[in-house]
Amino acid sequence: MTLVTEAAQRRRIPVVDALRGFALFGILMVNITYFASAYHGTGLEDPGFSGPLDRGVRYLVAVLFETKFYLLFSFLFGYSFTLQLASAARSGSRFVPRFLRRLAVLFAIGAFHAVVLFPGDILTTYACLGLLLLAARRVRPARALRTAIALLTVTAGAYMIVAAVQSAAGGGGLDPVAVGAQAQRATEGLRGGPGSVIATYLGELPDVVALLVFFQAPAALAAFLLGLAAGKRTLLADLTHSGPALRRIIRIGVPVGLIGGIVYAHASLEHPGTAYQLFALGVDMLTAPFLAAAYAAIVLRWASSAQGRRTAEALSPAGRMTLTAYLTQSLVCALIFTGYGAAMVGRLSPLAVLALALVLFAVQLAACRWWMSRHPYGPLEWLLRAATNAEWPRWRTRPGVSSGA
Repeated sequence: MTLVTEAAQRRRIPVVDALRGFALFGILMVNITYFASAYHGTGLEDPGFSGPLDRGVRYLVAVLFETKFYLLFSFLFGYSFTLQLASAARSGSRFVPRFLRRLAVLFAIGAFHAVVLFPGDILTTYACLGLLLLAARRVRPARALRTAIALLTVTAGAYMIVAAVQSAAGGGGLDPVAVGAQAQRATEGLRGGPGSVIATYLGELPDVVALLVFFQAPAALAAFLLGLAAGKRTLLADLTHSGPALRRIIRIGVPVGLIGGIVYAHASLEHPGTAYQLFALGVDMLTAPFLAAAYAAIVLRWASSAQGRRTAEALSPAGRMTLTAYLTQSLVCALIFTGYGAAMVGRLSPLAVLALALVLFAVQLAACRWWMSRHPYGPLEWLLRAATNAEWPRWRTRPGVSSGA
């Protein structure tokens, strides 16, 4: 193996790194709620935290964060795919073997993550969907856009049809006793030792896989294709004249996304397991991309101001080592909430969990900035790059060379 040069670092698009760091924050805000309570996602309130403030925080997270940020992250995955294609073309490398190695390592890391740290892992899904993205690499931007819209529309329509059928049959709803008992067993399992935690995660995997296959995967693939189309148009390479377009995205995306988010939150928190919730999932499938796009547009516009550039500079190091930061978030949350450490699952209020997420992300930003000032890649990014290129990347930044070039 030979050492990889740092020339690729000079071709980075800083705003993509900032957006990726911002998406990492939103993902933490959602994932930490699943660590904090085994009742989250079941449709039942945690019996220890059912006051108005607790419900208000749950609504806030559901409306503004759930189902939005993994879409933004997926879009950036598709966009970065085009940058990898361009990099392989410049170097004359064979892209397909490189990308297949990359996906294999992502899948292995994701499988470990799902079993040991967090069953809601998204990396295995990305690795599988990456094969479809690879097959679509020569698709024209317009066709990729049409396919993404069709995928979202068909999936949303399927949810609405199932909702109509369920409503006509008069079925639906949860069994609070059975669901509550299951959540309590999961809480006790997560408070046990490492073997108990892993056994609990393995027991949750079938339900998680169903959610990934029937909800997250179609939306993530659509976002991949949107990112592919945007990357082929190099839309994020030069934002000098994009102000009017970004303003339109914000004006449309915010109200549409918020309305859909409110419907989704109301159905999930007040009417779980009903035809209304299935209908709301269809609504969310169509509207969540609008709010995710609006978030991205707000960050891009903000990054063009002096204060915004400082914010982007703070987010960028985390955006350059998102794989490491993503798994570190899960590790820290597991140490706090499960029997790996303090076993605080079910013992912190939603507001305390929200505050903890903010503190954790602030610490991550500082840690990522420190690391990237000394290294060209994050630890797991270094490993992923080594496997992708079959070459040893440089571990430390060369003296006199900025790792943020």
